[in-house]
Amino acid sequence: MACSNFVKLSPSSTPWIGHQSFNQRSSRLAAPRHVAVIRAGAYSHELVETAKSIASPGHGILAIDESNATCGKRLSSIGLDNTEVNRQAYRQLLLTTPGLGKYISGAILFEETLYQSTTDGKKFVDCLREEKIVPGIKVDKGLVPLPGSNNESWCQGLDGLASRSAEYYKQGARFAKWRTVVSIPCGPSALAVKEAAWGLARYASISQDNGLVPIVEPEILLDGDHPIERTLEVAERVWAEVFYYLAENNVIFEGILLKPSMVTPGAEHKERASPETIAKYTLTMLKRRVPPAVPGIMFLSGGQSEMEATLNLNAMNQSPNPWHVSFSYARALQNTVLKTWQGHPENIEAAQEALLSRAKANSLAQLGSYSADGESDDAKKGMFVKGYTY
Repeated sequence: MACSNFVKLSPSSTPWIGHQSFNQRSSRLAAPRHVAVIRAGAYSHELVETAKSIASPGHGILAIDESNATCGKRLSSIGLDNTEVNRQAYRQLLLTTPGLGKYISGAILFEETLYQSTTDGKKFVDCLREEKIVPGIKVDKGLVPLPGSNNESWCQGLDGLASRSAEYYKQGARFAKWRTVVSIPCGPSALAVKEAAWGLARYASISQDNGLVPIVEPEILLDGDHPIERTLEVAERVWAEVFYYLAENNVIFEGILLKPSMVTPGAEHKERASPETIAKYTLTMLKRRVPPAVPGIMFLSGGQSEMEATLNLNAMNQSPNPWHVSFSYARALQNTVLKTWQGHPENIEAAQEALLSRAKANSLAQLGSYSADGESDDAKKGMFVKGYTY
């Protein structure tokens, strides 16, 4: 029989836990206390409504918030130079796709794109509004080395965030995104987890104070050869810390969206996991850590193939969830689009059809109705890059 450190004691055997001690504790608890009243911010109602509109059935987020450097990598893959004209042309292709709002409810933009217009002079934010797509904005300033950690990173950008967020709101943005990362091969260290959680919570509070629904994104990187059980362990630890600090910073849970990684084995692990297994582990993590007050879980694809990301999302929607479980994909929505476009004006219509096709597939996955029949070979190719930087 296993030993236990817990010993059950009867009241008679423990005279030191008597009425006097209990009464002393009670009197201390009953003493008058000053309770701070948390007042609803000026944007509270709007935040909740915006989050609900993005987390609507059959809809997800198109992430095109790549920095200019990362967008340059995408363009170079099809032989284009990284110029503002080429970046504008590509983003115009995406944001002017007719009928995109049928499947996409929000689009995350880079700062350059938020202030850009089409070649005809129409603001990109207005193109989105016409499709009933909510414009969003990437607000973090990228990853830098975290001193004192195990070769880990932290996300910068809190300095000046309030004033920048106010300007983004004036320009038409209604939600924000802040991405930080956690590396399993690097530990992760307690310092890195705490820094990620605290930074996300401060960003979320500042965003809400300025009218922007914050997307909370601690990406647990795919790098590593660890099993899925290790990913689950780390994910639970990270999200527990994140929600602790969100509460400490008085963030309105009904006015946020989450952008978690799916719980998968490390990309270099010898055993692959089925969509059903990934769904099981991911939903287990979410149900243990995420309050039902949160309206939407918008997954990142993190280097999965287009088809893989869609299959995994579909598996998670085979039964009801407390939240809207959907997508916020970048490469998993854009990969085929880029290859179809190739920078040629005559390919724009075909590229837009490719975007609609991928958006529709993920819309069906959000509804639990996706089938991989007829998917192209390109859609099946993984996009994981070891040590990938944005």
